[in-house]
Amino acid sequence: MLTGKQKRFLRSKAHHIKPIFQVGKMGVNDNIIEQINDALEKRELLKVSILQNCFEEKDDVAKQLAEGTGAEIVQIIGNNIILYKESVDNKKIELP
Repeated sequence: MLTGKQKRFLRSKAHHIKPIFQVGKMGVNDNIIEQINDALEKRELLKVSILQNCFEEKDDVAKQLAEGTGAEIVQIIGNNIILYKESVDNKKIELP
């Protein structure tokens, strides 16, 4: 579980990151969870964009992604979700 200070630190790091995944009308499936999990292992912090044609609520999408990947939800802002998962092999971010 992330503290408020850690979330604030991660939000500042994620500010300049572009979303690299998009969730559309197909919603969350095993394939996207697997790809996001691989990306989190390499990057630790990433943004996921939710397209307007997605039928699911953004909170539900964020919860499904976090549970499927074992990541923490840093923030849901607009149609973007910021996820963080500490990397085993590629540790780059030192949390305060």
